[in-house]
Amino acid sequence: MNSIKNLHIKFNEALSLVEFSNRPIELYEPITYILKLGGKRARPVCTLAACEMFGGSFNDSINQAIAIEIFHNFTLVHDDIMDNAPLRRGSVTVHEKWNSNLAILGGDAMMILAYQYLQKIPKELAGQTLQYMLANFNRTAIKVCEGQQMDMNFESTESVSLDDYLAMIKRKTAVLLGEALRVGAMMAGAQEEDQHLIYDFGKDFGIAFQIQDDILDLYGDPEKFGKACGGDILAGKKSYLYIKALEKANTQTQEKLKETYYSTSLSDADKISSVKAIFDELNIKSLAKAEMNRYYLSAGVALNSIDVEESKKETLKGFAQSLMVREI
Repeated sequence: MNSIKNLHIKFNEALSLVEFSNRPIELYEPITYILKLGGKRARPVCTLAACEMFGGSFNDSINQAIAIEIFHNFTLVHDDIMDNAPLRRGSVTVHEKWNSNLAILGGDAMMILAYQYLQKIPKELAGQTLQYMLANFNRTAIKVCEGQQMDMNFESTESVSLDDYLAMIKRKTAVLLGEALRVGAMMAGAQEEDQHLIYDFGKDFGIAFQIQDDILDLYGDPEKFGKACGGDILAGKKSYLYIKALEKANTQTQEKLKETYYSTSLSDADKISSVKAIFDELNIKSLAKAEMNRYYLSAGVALNSIDVEESKKETLKGFAQSLMVREI
């Protein structure tokens, strides 16, 4: 079996060989641009690793891995427009480099291209397997849209519960990781029960990873995390930390937190330090880590329940562990 590092390298090589129609250039140039910006490639690598875990090969699922990556980047292009984001992976976003109209149309084309690559399967799988794959992927795709809408709703909703927040990150982030793994398992001919288990592994791990991201945004080392601390606070984002703090705080502390979190008079540094002090007083970091670990352990249970040799699970286990071992 390939290591995650090798799968990452081999996937990037395969993606670099993908050529789209060169006419009209205004449509395809932004697509090529966003795909070349890099990123973790976690989802397509998981597709490839899952396929190998169940006895398949790299080539058995490379087209589906490409489909997953194109679809993921399509969502990023549209998300960046909605968020009015100037940068993506340290580079200018598509709508800033070109314009919003080209970014919207390019994203639409990427969604269609993703389905074209998803359907590139051997003839022997073109019947029931393809139908099942498309049905699952369609459910996942609409959940991603639901998650994005929920996230946007939170911006204008004063009160967001933890259940609502977890439901949002499950849809917006976690289900695509789960589906990436299930697609890889399907291409290797895994049993249906194991397909569900590998999906559950990815879904629960995705939730754990997002909670960890929320923690790292405030408590991580900026050099290791890759961005300055406190970004969620400055953006007024309803993160897991903020919602948990409101749930745990008394009325007086709730009002103080809300006033500080959305203050327009405090400097950035004062706002971050003041909110952090409230979080620390309420022990929010430890509570968030406990929730993160609960989902991480649940993901591990699903992976351990899959009926393949333990040695074949090591690649995905090691990948999950490497992503979770970030200093918090």
